[in-house]
Amino acid sequence: MNPGQLRKHEKFRSRFLRNQRDLIVYTPPGYDEQPERRFPVLYLHDGQNLFDGATSFIPGQDWHVGQTADYAISSGLVAPLIIVGMYNTKARIREYTPTHVPRLGGGRADRYEKFLVGEVKPFIEREYRVLSDPWNTGIGGSSLGGLVSLYLGLKDSRIFGKIAALSPSVWWNQRVIVRFAEAASPEPRPRIWLDIGTREGPRIVDDVEKFRDVLLAKGWQHGRDLHYERVEGAEHNEAAWAARVGPFLRFLFPAT
Repeated sequence: MNPGQLRKHEKFRSRFLRNQRDLIVYTPPGYDEQPERRFPVLYLHDGQNLFDGATSFIPGQDWHVGQTADYAISSGLVAPLIIVGMYNTKARIREYTPTHVPRLGGGRADRYEKFLVGEVKPFIEREYRVLSDPWNTGIGGSSLGGLVSLYLGLKDSRIFGKIAALSPSVWWNQRVIVRFAEAASPEPRPRIWLDIGTREGPRIVDDVEKFRDVLLAKGWQHGRDLHYERVEGAEHNEAAWAARVGPFLRFLFPAT
């Protein structure tokens, strides 16, 4: 089976955010050979860190998403899917946070949502053969990208039926995402992958487990629509997240 392909869309402009960024799109093995078939889609933040060590935040360290997806799909573990990486910008902290915090800033996640749902998603659905229902649409990221994925996934569960939150910044604004989840009643409930490394800093594990407990209290069930993992010894970096790509793809997009 031929490997998946990467295609870059440079300088994708957003009128909502008044900036531009590159998008990088992975199409799975077999995409070109099956012109009638439509595929699930996963939207990931921090796109420059996903596929290529030359563009990543720490040079040489990326998530190896392409190779990992190729292997998992070719092995019959993961359903063939399209993966859209959206590069971050200088406004990353603003765009990936739901609320404003003195000294740190932030608070433009609702506008980022308009960019993603109103601009990126329609563009991808025009350019690629994607399934657009929530059960075939995921959102994901790490750190602040994990935070914004949880926020938008819970807020827009009729759009995003799957969430990958790797080492999410639950601490932001005195754990505002925990309070948001307590008040949210998403229907349908999205399927959520949630994880944290034990060497990411003090209280970080407690924060994420507090968030997990809110989900459990609201009816999510371990192994069914929630996977929580405390990764022993894992730090807060690309190398740690790369090791979790295969497992979260298997949980969120299992081959049927």
